[in-house]
Amino acid sequence: MKILIQNGRVIDPASGRDEMADVAIAAGRIIAIGQIAADFHPARTLDASGCIVAPGLVDLCVRLKEPGQEHAGMLESETAAAVAGGVTSLVCPPDTEPVLDEPGLVDMLKFRAEKLHRSRVFPLGALTRGLGGEVLTEMAELTEAGCVGFGQAEVTIQNTQVLLRALQYAATFGYTVWLRPQDLWLGKGVAASGPLATRLGLAGVPAAAETIALHTLFELMRGIKGGARVHLCRLSSAAGVALVRAAKAEGLPVTCDVSVHNLHLTDVDIGFYDSRFRLQPPLRQQRDRDALRAGLADGTIDALVSDHNPVDSDAKTLPFAEAEPGASAVELLLGLACTWAQQEGMGLMQALSVLTHGPQQVLGASLGTLQASVGQLAVGGTADVLVFHPDAPWTVAPSALRSQGRHTPFEGHEMPVSVRATLVAGQIAHTAEGVAALA
Repeated sequence: MKILIQNGRVIDPASGRDEMADVAIAAGRIIAIGQIAADFHPARTLDASGCIVAPGLVDLCVRLKEPGQEHAGMLESETAAAVAGGVTSLVCPPDTEPVLDEPGLVDMLKFRAEKLHRSRVFPLGALTRGLGGEVLTEMAELTEAGCVGFGQAEVTIQNTQVLLRALQYAATFGYTVWLRPQDLWLGKGVAASGPLATRLGLAGVPAAAETIALHTLFELMRGIKGGARVHLCRLSSAAGVALVRAAKAEGLPVTCDVSVHNLHLTDVDIGFYDSRFRLQPPLRQQRDRDALRAGLADGTIDALVSDHNPVDSDAKTLPFAEAEPGASAVELLLGLACTWAQQEGMGLMQALSVLTHGPQQVLGASLGTLQASVGQLAVGGTADVLVFHPDAPWTVAPSALRSQGRHTPFEGHEMPVSVRATLVAGQIAHTAEGVAALA
C-alpha cells in the first residue's frame, strides 16, 4: 500500500531532523521525506496536522508471557499493547516457559510474532541452559535463529568461572551479553534497603547488590582481550550510575538502560504495602531516582525501557512480599519519556532519542539488514513510523490498557501525549479510536 503522511512535524533523533514535512511510503519503505514526487498517488493519506511523525519506538525489555505463561499475557495482546504505545520493535527476555535456550523455540516465537504483523520481536537467547548458570548455550545456533544477544533475565550466574567463559565466548564472536547486575545473596529482598523497608518490615535489597555485581563484571571484562560487549539491564542506584559512567570513560564496551518505574518512582510510593509497586529491581530512594534521571539525560544511560511484565490478578493481589513482581508499561513508555523530558527542561528530540536512536545503537549489528531502518526515519529504509499528538493528555486506567495485565503503579497518572497511528513495515498496525483525520 502507498501511504502519504501529511502536515506533520517530523522528528528523527538519528539524523537530527526536526521540520514540517510529508512522508511518502511505498512497498513497506520510506521513499521520500519532504519533497514528494508529483506522480506519487497514495492509496491512503494520513493527516498528521498538529502531530509528531517519528521513528517507531524500540523497547529493550518487553515480556510477552508466551510461551508458557499465557494466563498473564499472550503475543496477540502484548504486541497489540506495544503498537498502541508506538513500539514497533521490542526485545523479549529469555525467561519464557520453556526458556529460550534452543533454536526451535526461538524460531517458533518469531514465526508466531511475524504472523501477527504488529511489533517486530527480537528475542534474547538464554546465556546458559535453562538459565541454570552452569552450561553455556549454543550461541551460534541461537544467533542464526534470530537472537540479538544472550542474557539471564532475573537469574544471577553464581559461578564467576562460567560468567568469564560466557564473556570470552561472546567476545570471540561479537555477541552482546545482557545482564541485570545483582548479587545473588544480597538481592533476595523485596524492597530497597532503607528506612521505609525497615518500617514496613520488608526484606531489603541494598544498593551494594548492584555495585558488587558491577565491580565483578567490569573486572572480568578488563581481562578479556578484544573486549566483551555487555548491556546492563535496568540500573537502579546512584552508585551503579557512577560506576557505569567511570567504566565508559575507561573505554569498556558497555551500554545500559533504566526502566520507566525507577526513573519516575521511589520507595515511598509503595505506601501501605501496595503490591502494584512490587517490582524488580526495587524502587529506591529519591537520590537514586535523581541520579538515574541525570544519567539518562547526559548519555551515561543509553535507553529507557518499559520493563513490561504483565501479571495476572491472582499473582498480584497478595501481600506485598508474596506478590509477583512486575507491571504493564509498554503502552506508557512514550508518555513517561515525554514527562521526564518536560520535567528536566528538555524537548521532544531528547525524549524520542532514548526510545529510538539510543536503543538502536545498543542493538547495533545484531539487527542485521534492519540496522539502517530500526529506530530511525531513513529514505529507503523500512517504514516503522509513529504518529502522536504532543498535547493530548489522557489518564491511565486499567480499562484503557490493551495488555492482558492491567496492573500498573502509574494508575491515575496523566500521560501528556497520545499515539494516533503506528506503522510497521509500511502497514498500519494501530490507529487510535475516534481519530477521523487518520481514516
